[in-house]
Amino acid sequence: MKISQLVFLFVLTLCFFVSWGATHPFNVDDSEDLISCLQSKTNNVTSISQLIFTPVNSSFQSIWEARVNNLRFIKPSTPKPSVIVTPIDETQIQTTLFCSKKHGYQIRIRSGGHDFEAISSSAVVPFVMLDLVNMKSIDVDVGKRTAWVQAGALLGELYYSISQKTNTLYFPAGICPTVGVGGYMGGGGYGTLVRKYGTAADNVLDVRFMDVNGNILERKSMGEDLFWALRGGGASSFGIVLAWKLRLVPVPEIVTVFGVNITLEENGTDIFYKYQYVAPSMDRDLLIRVQLFSEFIGNTTNKTIKMWFQGLYLGKTDTLLQLLDKDFPELKVRRENCEEMSMVQSSLVLADQGFTTSTPTEALANQSAIERQSWNYKIKLDYVRTPIPKSGLRKMWRKIFENDQSEMLVIYTFGGKMEEYSETAIPYPHRAGVLYQFLKGVNFADQTSDMTPTSLKRVQWLQRFYKFLEPYVSKNPREAYLNYVDLDLGVGRDTYEEASVWGESYWKRENFKKLIRIKAQVDPENFFRHPQSIPVFDYPLVSTS
Repeated sequence: MKISQLVFLFVLTLCFFVSWGATHPFNVDDSEDLISCLQSKTNNVTSISQLIFTPVNSSFQSIWEARVNNLRFIKPSTPKPSVIVTPIDETQIQTTLFCSKKHGYQIRIRSGGHDFEAISSSAVVPFVMLDLVNMKSIDVDVGKRTAWVQAGALLGELYYSISQKTNTLYFPAGICPTVGVGGYMGGGGYGTLVRKYGTAADNVLDVRFMDVNGNILERKSMGEDLFWALRGGGASSFGIVLAWKLRLVPVPEIVTVFGVNITLEENGTDIFYKYQYVAPSMDRDLLIRVQLFSEFIGNTTNKTIKMWFQGLYLGKTDTLLQLLDKDFPELKVRRENCEEMSMVQSSLVLADQGFTTSTPTEALANQSAIERQSWNYKIKLDYVRTPIPKSGLRKMWRKIFENDQSEMLVIYTFGGKMEEYSETAIPYPHRAGVLYQFLKGVNFADQTSDMTPTSLKRVQWLQRFYKFLEPYVSKNPREAYLNYVDLDLGVGRDTYEEASVWGESYWKRENFKKLIRIKAQVDPENFFRHPQSIPVFDYPLVSTS
């Protein structure tokens, strides 16, 4: 670290502790603007310019774009922050919080920037974007099977850090290496180990958290209600997560990844129909996901559905083949479809980035190695609790044929460990009885924007497809997943009736009401807010438990 930065940090830290007990966090007159507040008590303009960016800075746009991972929002019309702050320690986060409150700015907190509606990097009100890109330390303790991970770290960086210490421990999170740890845990988080170990949030042991008053709390000091809320209830509704303490889980030294393609002409409908029954009830060491693609048959104008069945098995190929031959022989997985590897190598292979087992594992921690063009989507998600009948599947194929092959359709099996959790164990409620989740999206990668005539047709198709699926997916409520935030569900929040339209989809009624009560206690003035943050009402909610 440069000497100038150290001097700045010392002065800023001293400034904070001297002013902590005062009515106002800084001894400044009321006319002080946000920037001068952030620069308060230091003349080291060179150092602070490395941490604060406004639209007049030449690097402002590139800093803002760097983690806007849904590329459809990188356009001139997207509302951008008044100021970007990239803190390198917790004191600077406190300073940013105090100055934003004092001068009437909202805060958006960005770690990985993977929210599909760009909530962490855009807003229609004046706001400060707190970009945690520099807050990414990872401390892996193999002996205790834990890791403290700062909120700005990415999943790929976490996986790589673990693999440098051990090949028999891992963390049960998602396959996309550029997703930020901060927001991911706050929404629940699923991945290839979900059937074995539950969600990522199920494996959070502690948290460092900054509340609306700048107090830094951990599990013991915050209490179990707030700790409950942060693990799947949308942590950014309550304050700023600084770091998560994670439970590392045991994995074998060798795992097996397999993949097979099946089309409708290869009995695909019957095979997918059976998949719905057997995959959620198979050995929890096995997870099978399915990606669906529409494609033309040869050089004809006729379409088919290609199904890419891809699985991870926590064991060797011989045992996997015996398991599949017994429970799902129709899939016809053969030895040539399988590859044995370490767990960290499986994260490379399953990342859908063209990585192979020969790719250096450092690629997981290298954001520039990840192809950003793949993230250019409008997304919706459903949970399926009853197998879709063959008649429904045939109708579904025909609906998919109506699109122009821009669709992304991914199915993740649940069951296993997920069956053991109560819906209220953490805010994430999509547990027992869920057979699989169904991700649906359309891609705009070949378009100049998401507003071209072709893009708009794709969105219209997605909306029709979402409507078509209504009889086949969860009901009362139709469940949704917070980490795939969908503003189409609504943003009304003045009354519980308005907010429940989207809130009960994400969390179900009992959890949503509990989150609202906790929010009223920890952020009663509703400073931490965004279009689908936990609301604050003028009246108390009665518990439904």
